[in-house]
Amino acid sequence: MPKSDPFGFDMSVSSAKKNASRKRRIMSGASETSTRTCDKEGCNKPGIYRAPKSRDALDEFFWFCVEHVREYNKQWNFYDDSSEAEINEQRSKDNVWQRETRSIKDHEARAWARLGIEDPHQVLGSNATQNPGKAKSGQRKLPPAEARAIEILEADATWSKTEIRKAYKSLIKILHPDINGGDRSQEEQMQEVVWAWEQISKSRNFK
Repeated sequence: MPKSDPFGFDMSVSSAKKNASRKRRIMSGASETSTRTCDKEGCNKPGIYRAPKSRDALDEFFWFCVEHVREYNKQWNFYDDSSEAEINEQRSKDNVWQRETRSIKDHEARAWARLGIEDPHQVLGSNATQNPGKAKSGQRKLPPAEARAIEILEADATWSKTEIRKAYKSLIKILHPDINGGDRSQEEQMQEVVWAWEQISKSRNFK
Protein backbone atom coordinates (compact mmCIF):
# COMPACT_ATOMS: atom_id res chain seq x y z
CA MET A 1 0.00 0.00 0.00
CA PRO A 2 1.60 3.28 -1.05
CA LYS A 3 2.34 5.79 1.65
CA SER A 4 0.64 9.14 1.40
CA ASP A 5 2.98 12.08 0.82
CA PRO A 6 2.62 14.85 3.46
CA PHE A 7 2.93 17.48 0.73
CA GLY A 8 0.15 16.03 -1.40
CA PHE A 9 2.32 14.55 -4.16
CA ASP A 10 1.65 11.12 -5.62
CA MET A 11 5.02 9.36 -5.37
CA SER A 12 3.86 5.93 -6.58
CA VAL A 13 5.58 4.06 -9.42
CA SER A 14 2.36 3.94 -11.46
CA SER A 15 2.09 7.71 -11.27
CA ALA A 16 5.69 8.12 -12.46
CA LYS A 17 5.03 5.85 -15.46
CA LYS A 18 1.89 7.79 -16.30
CA ASN A 19 3.76 11.12 -16.19
CA ALA A 20 6.62 9.74 -18.30
CA SER A 21 4.13 8.56 -20.91
CA ARG A 22 2.50 11.99 -20.95
CA LYS A 23 5.89 13.69 -21.41
CA ARG A 24 6.71 11.41 -24.36
CA ARG A 25 3.47 12.39 -26.04
CA ILE A 26 4.21 16.08 -25.51
CA MET A 27 7.73 15.71 -26.86
CA SER A 28 6.42 13.97 -29.97
CA GLY A 29 4.96 17.29 -31.12
CA ALA A 30 1.36 16.08 -31.30
CA SER A 31 -1.34 18.45 -30.13
CA GLU A 32 -4.02 16.21 -28.67
CA THR A 33 -6.42 19.14 -28.34
CA SER A 34 -6.20 20.13 -32.01
CA THR A 35 -9.50 19.98 -33.91
CA ARG A 36 -7.92 20.79 -37.28
CA THR A 37 -7.99 18.62 -40.37
CA CYS A 38 -4.73 17.72 -42.13
CA ASP A 39 -3.64 20.52 -44.51
CA LYS A 40 -2.52 18.02 -47.13
CA GLU A 41 -4.93 18.30 -50.03
CA GLY A 42 -7.33 15.36 -50.14
CA CYS A 43 -6.50 14.17 -46.57
CA ASN A 44 -9.29 14.21 -43.98
CA LYS A 45 -7.30 12.84 -41.04
CA PRO A 46 -6.86 14.99 -37.88
CA GLY A 47 -4.11 17.58 -38.23
CA ILE A 48 -2.40 17.23 -34.86
CA TYR A 49 1.20 17.92 -35.95
CA ARG A 50 2.30 21.41 -36.83
CA ALA A 51 5.11 22.43 -39.19
CA PRO A 52 6.42 25.95 -39.99
CA LYS A 53 5.24 27.34 -43.31
CA SER A 54 8.61 28.82 -44.28
CA ARG A 55 11.96 30.00 -42.96
CA ASP A 56 10.63 33.57 -42.89
CA ALA A 57 7.39 32.61 -41.17
CA LEU A 58 8.42 30.29 -38.36
CA ASP A 59 5.43 31.36 -36.24
CA GLU A 60 2.93 30.34 -38.92
CA PHE A 61 2.14 26.64 -39.25
CA PHE A 62 0.65 23.94 -41.42
CA TRP A 63 -1.21 21.20 -39.56
CA PHE A 64 -0.71 17.62 -40.75
CA CYS A 65 -1.51 14.09 -39.78
CA VAL A 66 1.46 11.94 -38.77
CA GLU A 67 1.93 10.54 -42.30
CA HIS A 68 1.99 13.90 -44.04
CA VAL A 69 4.05 15.72 -41.39
CA ARG A 70 6.78 13.13 -41.93
CA GLU A 71 6.54 13.68 -45.68
CA TYR A 72 6.74 17.44 -45.17
CA ASN A 73 9.71 17.18 -42.80
CA LYS A 74 11.70 15.15 -45.31
CA GLN A 75 11.33 17.97 -47.84
CA TRP A 76 11.92 20.78 -45.34
CA ASN A 77 15.27 22.55 -45.59
CA PHE A 78 15.76 25.66 -43.48
CA TYR A 79 18.71 26.71 -45.66
CA ASP A 80 16.92 26.32 -48.96
CA ASP A 81 17.82 29.18 -51.33
CA SER A 82 20.59 30.38 -48.95
CA SER A 83 24.04 31.23 -50.27
CA GLU A 84 27.17 29.63 -48.78
CA ALA A 85 28.08 32.95 -47.14
CA GLU A 86 24.65 33.15 -45.46
CA ILE A 87 24.96 29.57 -44.20
CA ASN A 88 28.42 30.24 -42.76
CA GLU A 89 27.17 33.40 -41.08
CA GLN A 90 24.31 31.48 -39.48
CA ARG A 91 26.70 28.78 -38.26
CA SER A 92 28.91 31.41 -36.65
CA LYS A 93 25.90 32.83 -34.80
CA ASP A 94 24.80 29.35 -33.71
CA ASN A 95 28.24 28.74 -32.18
CA VAL A 96 27.53 31.47 -29.63
CA TRP A 97 23.83 30.63 -29.22
CA GLN A 98 22.76 33.60 -31.35
CA ARG A 99 24.42 35.98 -28.87
CA GLU A 100 27.05 37.90 -30.75
CA THR A 101 30.12 39.12 -28.92
CA ARG A 102 29.81 42.76 -28.03
CA SER A 103 32.45 45.17 -29.14
CA ILE A 104 34.83 46.38 -26.45
CA LYS A 105 33.89 49.90 -27.49
CA ASP A 106 30.43 49.51 -26.06
CA HIS A 107 28.80 50.81 -22.87
CA GLU A 108 32.00 50.87 -20.80
CA ALA A 109 33.97 52.48 -23.61
CA ARG A 110 31.39 55.24 -23.94
CA ALA A 111 31.56 55.81 -20.19
CA TRP A 112 35.37 56.21 -20.36
CA ALA A 113 35.01 58.44 -23.42
CA ARG A 114 32.93 60.88 -21.39
CA LEU A 115 35.98 61.29 -19.16
CA GLY A 116 38.21 61.90 -22.17
CA ILE A 117 39.81 58.44 -22.04
CA GLU A 118 39.86 56.33 -25.19
CA ASP A 119 41.54 53.29 -23.61
CA PRO A 120 40.71 52.33 -19.98
CA HIS A 121 44.35 51.27 -19.51
CA GLN A 122 45.33 54.92 -19.85
CA VAL A 123 44.25 55.51 -16.25
CA LEU A 124 47.28 53.47 -15.19
CA GLY A 125 49.66 55.81 -16.97
CA SER A 126 52.80 54.76 -18.84
CA ASN A 127 53.09 51.53 -16.82
CA ALA A 128 49.69 50.23 -17.96
CA THR A 129 51.04 47.60 -20.34
CA GLN A 130 54.43 47.07 -18.72
CA ASN A 131 55.39 44.16 -16.51
CA PRO A 132 57.56 45.59 -13.74
CA GLY A 133 59.43 42.30 -13.38
CA LYS A 134 62.82 42.61 -11.71
CA ALA A 135 64.32 45.95 -10.83
CA LYS A 136 66.02 47.49 -13.84
CA SER A 137 68.96 48.63 -11.77
CA GLY A 138 70.27 45.06 -11.70
CA GLN A 139 70.89 45.35 -7.96
CA ARG A 140 70.15 42.29 -5.90
CA LYS A 141 69.18 42.05 -2.30
CA LEU A 142 72.09 40.93 -0.15
CA PRO A 143 72.32 39.98 3.53
CA PRO A 144 73.11 43.04 5.70
CA ALA A 145 76.71 42.00 6.34
CA GLU A 146 77.46 41.49 2.65
CA ALA A 147 75.71 44.72 1.67
CA ARG A 148 77.85 46.59 4.21
CA ALA A 149 80.99 44.82 2.92
CA ILE A 150 80.25 45.96 -0.65
CA GLU A 151 79.87 49.50 0.62
CA ILE A 152 83.21 49.40 2.50
CA LEU A 153 85.03 47.99 -0.52
CA GLU A 154 83.49 50.68 -2.73
CA ALA A 155 82.34 47.89 -5.04
CA ASP A 156 79.07 46.98 -6.74
CA ALA A 157 76.72 44.08 -5.97
CA THR A 158 76.79 43.04 -9.64
CA TRP A 159 80.56 42.51 -9.65
CA SER A 160 82.21 39.09 -9.57
CA LYS A 161 84.52 38.03 -6.73
CA THR A 162 87.51 38.65 -8.98
CA GLU A 163 86.46 42.26 -9.59
CA ILE A 164 85.74 42.85 -5.89
CA ARG A 165 89.08 41.31 -4.96
CA LYS A 166 90.82 43.86 -7.19
CA ALA A 167 89.02 46.66 -5.34
CA TYR A 168 90.02 45.07 -2.03
CA LYS A 169 93.72 44.91 -3.04
CA SER A 170 93.65 48.51 -4.20
CA LEU A 171 92.36 49.67 -0.81
CA ILE A 172 94.89 47.54 1.09
CA LYS A 173 97.72 49.15 -0.86
CA ILE A 174 96.46 52.56 0.16
CA LEU A 175 95.79 51.74 3.82
CA HIS A 176 98.60 49.31 4.80
CA PRO A 177 101.21 50.83 7.19
CA ASP A 178 104.13 49.21 5.34
CA ILE A 179 103.21 51.13 2.22
CA ASN A 180 102.58 54.35 4.14
CA GLY A 181 105.93 54.51 5.89
CA GLY A 182 104.67 52.81 9.04
CA ASP A 183 101.73 55.19 9.46
CA ARG A 184 99.08 53.31 11.44
CA SER A 185 96.47 56.06 11.51
CA GLN A 186 94.39 54.18 8.94
CA GLU A 187 94.80 50.75 10.52
CA GLU A 188 91.21 50.67 11.84
CA GLN A 189 89.87 51.43 8.36
CA MET A 190 92.13 48.72 6.91
CA GLN A 191 90.69 46.18 9.38
CA GLU A 192 87.22 47.06 8.10
CA VAL A 193 88.39 46.42 4.54
CA VAL A 194 89.84 43.04 5.55
CA TRP A 195 86.60 42.16 7.33
CA ALA A 196 84.62 43.19 4.27
CA TRP A 197 86.63 40.99 1.95
CA GLU A 198 86.16 38.02 4.30
CA GLN A 199 82.39 38.43 4.00
CA ILE A 200 82.56 38.46 0.21
CA SER A 201 85.14 35.68 -0.16
CA LYS A 202 82.99 33.16 1.73
CA SER A 203 79.70 34.32 0.21
CA ARG A 204 77.73 32.18 -2.24
CA ASN A 205 76.11 35.26 -3.74
CA PHE A 206 79.20 36.07 -5.80
CA LYS A 207 80.90 33.90 -8.38
